[in-house]
Amino acid sequence: MKSDGTLHHEVVTSHSVFGAPCWVSLTTRDLRAAEAFYHAVLGWEWASDTKMGDQYRIARVDRVPVAGVSEVDFAAKTAVAWTPYFAVSSADETVSRSQERGGTTAVGPISLPPGRAALLADRDGAVFGIWEGELVAGWEAWRRAAPAFIRLHTRDAFDAAMFYGEVLGWASKASGCCEVHYEENEVVLRSEGDIVARIHSGAVEAAPDPTIRPHWQIHFAVSDVEACARAARAHGGTAHQQGVGSTEAVLIDPDGAHFTVTSKADV
Repeated sequence: MKSDGTLHHEVVTSHSVFGAPCWVSLTTRDLRAAEAFYHAVLGWEWASDTKMGDQYRIARVDRVPVAGVSEVDFAAKTAVAWTPYFAVSSADETVSRSQERGGTTAVGPISLPPGRAALLADRDGAVFGIWEGELVAGWEAWRRAAPAFIRLHTRDAFDAAMFYGEVLGWASKASGCCEVHYEENEVVLRSEGDIVARIHSGAVEAAPDPTIRPHWQIHFAVSDVEACARAARAHGGTAHQQGVGSTEAVLIDPDGAHFTVTSKADV
């Protein structure tokens, strides 16, 4: 621990864990309301980030940074949503590969010391971010305290896996890259053996579903799903559960951002 009371972590960059999810960030129209909601539901503590300005906060669990929240201008019509960020060795090269394969670029790459970021969408419209540079928290520390995993809901899991594999360098021969598997009707991404992302579009025999709006869903691991659902409802959000005792619930914060809480016992 440092003299100022913060935890020391080894500097880890996106070059060493490229292709894997490395951060999640929320855009909201009311920063204070978001802080209160996520503190009540997930127990997060908050800290300012002077590098990112007054409208950005870092959520912490046991002093480990786990997520970012930024306030956006209501008039700008920016989507209120949770977005996953993937580690890349070069933001410029990743953006180029995405565009070559039918993806679109919403923002960037832009410099955000200590790194560079871009906000992209795959060819089916699912939004994701990329990050090049020093990770906000040490890789192992973030993995222990961060979301259980992220899941892409899309129309064609195999087409999506091809896109992300080519753009983010999955299943390449490079040391430390992510492995891609097919398990229980989902494409599964593993980093150092751990499941860090899933891509889902239904049974392998099923045709692509045109009614699905492709999107990434963040799954946070929690000790008590029921308690999180009750807290969400009590603080202006909503909760959708499959039944009493369910090990998973989809929550919606007061501003409309969706996320999932999953029982740690199932992770």
